Amino acid sequence: MARRASTSSALPAGVAFAAVIVAALNLRAGIASVGPVLGDVLAAFGAAGGLAGVITAMPGAFFAVMGLSAVPLARRLGLTRTLTLGMGLVLVGLSFRPWVSSALPFIALTALVVAGIALANVLLPAWIKLHGGSHVVTLMTINGSLLGASGALGPLSAALYDGPQAWRHALFFWVYLGLAQVIVWLFVAWRQGFDFPGKQQVKEQPRRQVALWKAPTALFLTLFFGLQSMNAYSQMGYLPQILIDAGARQSVASTALAVVGGLGIVGGLVMPTLIDRAESLTPHLIGIAACAVFGYLGLILAPTAAPLVWSVFLGLGGWAFPAALTLIVARSKSPEVTARLSGFVQPFGYVIAALGPLLIGLVYSPEDPQWTPVLLALLLASVIQGLVGIRAARRVYIDDELARAN
Repeated sequence: MARRASTSSALPAGVAFAAVIVAALNLRAGIASVGPVLGDVLAAFGAAGGLAGVITAMPGAFFAVMGLSAVPLARRLGLTRTLTLGMGLVLVGLSFRPWVSSALPFIALTALVVAGIALANVLLPAWIKLHGGSHVVTLMTINGSLLGASGALGPLSAALYDGPQAWRHALFFWVYLGLAQVIVWLFVAWRQGFDFPGKQQVKEQPRRQVALWKAPTALFLTLFFGLQSMNAYSQMGYLPQILIDAGARQSVASTALAVVGGLGIVGGLVMPTLIDRAESLTPHLIGIAACAVFGYLGLILAPTAAPLVWSVFLGLGGWAFPAALTLIVARSKSPEVTARLSGFVQPFGYVIAALGPLLIGLVYSPEDPQWTPVLLALLLASVIQGLVGIRAARRVYIDDELARAN
């Protein structure tokens, strides 16, 4: 039986905007809300620090694994239905996770939250490409900026509650946003039906699908995404500790990380329009990498002299993240290639990203913290990121590279 295929023109702009807004706001909050209450979670379950390691390792691992599964699943169910399924997983995890009484179900429900977010991480850019119409750049801007806002707001729910069970309410707080997301996307799924791009033409024009690793731009974009994510996750995990070990107050260290996150929101607003309009992205990508280099140099040479200044530089260096997300859309023509590209760049990129925090954890010693070698390695990674990004951002289309390789 033929499936009903939708087109981008079938979805009103207001619905598309509402769908992207609620999806982007849910892309980090369910993960970022755990960190501030992690100590309370461990105490409630009588668990050792190993539980913390499992929980904090989940995002990178699931982003990689689910990223590989997202496009094949969407090819069977459709983009909208797969996104809606992932959002349902997030809602189930958010709803029941705070009320469990032992560590194992907490881990399992956290896995549901992260898996659902991972599906949206990969498929939402392709969905925007398919249904955004003339608003693709605007919707990508909203997605990037609100994704940053989701990560910045997630930890704040911990400040809303007091008492021994406050952590449960802090985690449950985000269920309301998850419910709003599911309601909006159930409506979109009902309206759109099956909507994986290009599926309806497969029988009429069978053609061999060329592997994305044969497209040079796809490879460089994967490296760019992985290196910037490695820097970002290393900063999220260790920047406060770097400053505290150097002698800064905990409040200053926390504020420094908040500054990095806040500038990420600005980057999400700026980079999609910049990429759409700029003739060459080379000077911008060099500037982004240079900001990260200056931030790391400041942490090496004078960490407590001006920690918030160094965090500003690192935050500006973090604009590589919205740049990478936008390039997935901007360097592909068809929504089908966008979906495949997102499912290639993000999972393999997150494998690279996971290496940074893992290696830092292996070499870090609380008794004798030596951060200079780590910071020098991250500085070098930022330089390589800038060089790789220049090639990834060249005005070529991956569709054309795949056609030449066919």
